[in-house]
Amino acid sequence: MTRDGFLRLRNGQAVDRSDAPVISREQFRERVIGELAAGSRLSAMMVVPTEKTDTYQLFTVVTDPGSCDIGLLACEVRKSYPALTPDCPAASWFEREMSEQWNIQPDGHPWLKPIRFQPSRCTTGAYGAAIRPVIGLTDFFQMDGDEIHEVAVGPVHAGVIEPGHFRFQCHGETVHHLEISLGYQHRGVERALVGGPNARTIHYMETLAGDTTVGHSSAYCGAIEALSDTHVPPRGEAIRAIGAELERMANHIGDLGALAGDVGFLPTMSYCGRIRGDALNITAMLCGNRFGRNLVRPGGVARNVDEELVAKILQRLDDVERDATSAIELMFDTPSVLARFEGTGVVSEEIARQIGLIGPVARASSVNCDVRHEFPYGLYRFTQMPVCTWPSGDCFARAYVRWLEVRQSFSFIREQLHSLPSGATRHECKNLHPNRIAVSLTEGWRGEICHVAITDDEGCFAQYKVVDPSFHNWFGLAYALRGQQISDFPLCNKSFNLSYCGHDL
Repeated sequence: MTRDGFLRLRNGQAVDRSDAPVISREQFRERVIGELAAGSRLSAMMVVPTEKTDTYQLFTVVTDPGSCDIGLLACEVRKSYPALTPDCPAASWFEREMSEQWNIQPDGHPWLKPIRFQPSRCTTGAYGAAIRPVIGLTDFFQMDGDEIHEVAVGPVHAGVIEPGHFRFQCHGETVHHLEISLGYQHRGVERALVGGPNARTIHYMETLAGDTTVGHSSAYCGAIEALSDTHVPPRGEAIRAIGAELERMANHIGDLGALAGDVGFLPTMSYCGRIRGDALNITAMLCGNRFGRNLVRPGGVARNVDEELVAKILQRLDDVERDATSAIELMFDTPSVLARFEGTGVVSEEIARQIGLIGPVARASSVNCDVRHEFPYGLYRFTQMPVCTWPSGDCFARAYVRWLEVRQSFSFIREQLHSLPSGATRHECKNLHPNRIAVSLTEGWRGEICHVAITDDEGCFAQYKVVDPSFHNWFGLAYALRGQQISDFPLCNKSFNLSYCGHDL
């Protein structure tokens, strides 16, 4: 269905690629900006080569929570097009990405710095010669004035975290701007997916972001099932949802422990580290892997559960809930913790919407967004999942929303284990239909995950786009530091807890 110039489809629906409207660059800009101003979100932008030399199709995916529709729109571009970013800040990193990958210039973009360290797709052959970016990877924002100084952190960090560079522009201890530079270990996953799916594809999906295995593999399987007209049996949908909520619960508990550590509250920090491990062990009982690998597969799940295993999981779940409640509520009842959390790293609802924040960090700024509620998929189509929000937009809100969601996940998992449907857990997938496009959304524990798959004449991937929630949220962290003390960075950083590898695809 076409409405307001966009091709409208549902989450997990495939359509003919030729059905997507292709309009002029000026109309494209006007309609996308108008759609976002009306309340839709920008979920993905991607470039697709055409048969014409030096000509591409620029696809945009917008999601409308009011109608539960996903909108597709495209325009043809060559070397440049009018940038969306001046009127739509949420498009900024998408346009920077397209510029570095395809050497397409978004005219009017205020800071066209590459966001990853990667070779261009257009350095040789029919796509033309590379264009050297105006702003290089090592260029940074600068401030002038007395006593202004820079503090550079990374890309190499202490411990085992991945590389990322953070550059603070400070006056005394006050941060006026934080610039984040990532992409030091760009893996080229999206390129590797072209020509698939094959035996390796599911393993790419499970390691896109290692702490979001179930979220990403579920989004991928949703796209595959849409492109092949495959229906997942109810029991398989239920086990997928249990795995997703276990993933959410374990990561949120780990984050709450780390937040406690950043303010020096050792009891909760120590206990949550162990409790997170207990939650991961429940996932291992479900599928044999603590991070959820070998669970979700196209057509359903690879593992079944019997009554004996259900009873064991329920017992372990009771233990984890009891221990987590004790450790986490102790933290929220401690005045010294609240004094550090409250009012630190505030992001208002208005700013959160402007820059396109998603997931718990958006919900902590009163943005009522959750794919499970707005664009329901799988089991979430048949069960109610209230959206957990908080109005203050600070570190307290980002911590407390996590705790609300953990409690919700406990109830959800317990309810589904008590009422597992009978029958098969998986249906075999057929071949993918050629020349189709599908959009699959899931709500990972960090927020909306968007996978866009386009097939060629043979039914293989001609293009595959992955948008991890961290891609939307990194600039939110930069904004949260404005006007803060530089010593607040560890706390603010952990309150977002974004993924490096999920960004560097």
